[in-house]
Amino acid sequence: MSKNPEPAAKMPPDLPSLPFRVAAIAGRRSTHVRFAPDATVRMAIAAALDLLALPELHFDGEITPHGKRDLQLVGKLVATVVQPCSITLEPVKTRITEPVRRLYLADYVVSDADEVEIPEDDTIDPLPEVIDAAAVVIEALALALPMYPRAPGVELGEAVFAPPGTEPLREADLRPFAGLAGLVAKAQGGDKT
Repeated sequence: MSKNPEPAAKMPPDLPSLPFRVAAIAGRRSTHVRFAPDATVRMAIAAALDLLALPELHFDGEITPHGKRDLQLVGKLVATVVQPCSITLEPVKTRITEPVRRLYLADYVVSDADEVEIPEDDTIDPLPEVIDAAAVVIEALALALPMYPRAPGVELGEAVFAPPGTEPLREADLRPFAGLAGLVAKAQGGDKT
């Protein structure tokens, strides 16, 4: 997760922004957040995430007070993505339904040290001046994407390579003790007969 107080600054210029000024969130009440980009914006997001298509994307949530000075963004991301199969490159359609939660802490301290300890809870960020809900949704979508999508029925086979005139080394050859179980069973069976 980004620990930048202003996530919009890291977003490429062609990606959407849905800013909520923290100072303008009136009366510490809940603020409804809805992000449902049109086809043109979804195409830009798809290009940024290396997707073949993004036929559906919407987020519905709330920015609510959390304690006296902190805020949280909670909602549900729903998307349909099309990615290339990691084996055949055929289009693979995936439906994503993901809860999204970000907690923005007013007293969060960002370390200036060379070595920064990554917190266990990666949903916590410093309270920025502006919460960019679109940036949060796009980041959540990127993290929810299948890493190695596969078309239905596609299996990853064994690749075998060897220089001409030599016997290829197979996966079974790399397990020297794989045949021991068979030998032990044969020896035990031989003692009984």
